[in-house]
Amino acid sequence: MRVMVDPALASNTRSRTRQAILSAACSVLAHNHTATLPEIADAAGVSRTTLRRYFPDRDSLMNAAVQDSLDALERSVDEAALDQGPPLEAMRRLVAAMVAVGDRLMFLFGDDRVLEGHEAPDDLESPADPVIALIERGQAEGVFDPEVSPGWIQRVLWGVVYTGCEDADQGRLPRHGVASTVIRTFENGIRAR
Repeated sequence: MRVMVDPALASNTRSRTRQAILSAACSVLAHNHTATLPEIADAAGVSRTTLRRYFPDRDSLMNAAVQDSLDALERSVDEAALDQGPPLEAMRRLVAAMVAVGDRLMFLFGDDRVLEGHEAPDDLESPADPVIALIERGQAEGVFDPEVSPGWIQRVLWGVVYTGCEDADQGRLPRHGVASTVIRTFENGIRAR
């Protein structure tokens, strides 16, 4: 007797398994850039054979993890709705969104080699960048310091978010306190005087 499997159900299962592997890879590699495929498979809760069925080698896994992480960051920024509400509230939403994908940030930017050979993210300081647009809006409204360039503020933001995630990872800061600590540090450093 042959059992028929619903193709949609099988596709959903494959998608969830693939996503579990990518999430585990980013988390493990954020903390140990030399982690092995078996370590990643263990973290994902799949067998090595299953991992290799989805990603036959480390390069294919790394390529997919980089793209998936870039997509996750982009979704986080989009979901923060930076063009809505007062600039300070939008910035707080952005910080919370970035902290939520902290492992992805640490994976992508914790080791310069991760992005080698990959198309770098779009120019992070272009006027089309929603974060730059938010900063410029905040400067125009007198909320953020207009004497500092928007690019500088953005780089400081990413640095403080990254440091908060790293401190939580190393036990120096509770995970639930990262966003509020980053917001407090960031706001006290960029507010117009």
